[in-house]
Amino acid sequence: MISVNDFKTGLTIVVDGVLYRVLDFQHVKPGKGAAFVRSKLRNLRNGSVNEKTFRAGEKVEKAQIDNKKMQYLYASGDQHIFMDTDSYEQLELNENQIEYELKFLRENMELQVIQYQGETLGVELPKSVELEVIETEPGIKGDTSGGGSKTAKLETGLVVTVPLFINVGDKLIINTDEGSYVSRA
Repeated sequence: MISVNDFKTGLTIVVDGVLYRVLDFQHVKPGKGAAFVRSKLRNLRNGSVNEKTFRAGEKVEKAQIDNKKMQYLYASGDQHIFMDTDSYEQLELNENQIEYELKFLRENMELQVIQYQGETLGVELPKSVELEVIETEPGIKGDTSGGGSKTAKLETGLVVTVPLFINVGDKLIINTDEGSYVSRA
């Protein structure tokens, strides 16, 4: 058991039998009344994001999560195949378990698979990934980074807003938390 005062982003907890990852939290000390912790939690089984408020000092159960380094191999229908890089065992995940993460997955990409008491919950993406632009309007000479923006379709099907100077074939760094353009690779 840990105190909600010790929350950290990325911490995994169990509240009322439900497994959550702490996305964001804020300690609030109102002028009148008791202090509390306002938090944003992601349900690791269904992916929903909930806001929950705890009294200061309240205790919650800390979940023991196992992260296993695996490589994304390929998709077969709505099943996605991952391979353990140490033992070469393969693991299948259903598309609905990793729906958001699929926008960033390329074949042969290495990432962490999240497991809790033997149950596979999903995958943990790196903070940013490198993806190639496959479709966008052509850049025009004289466009600068301070200019306007346009949309670009990436190799995984993700569509992001990019500066005007980005062209087809460019490799981009994409933030996986927000699904947004960071820079050229």
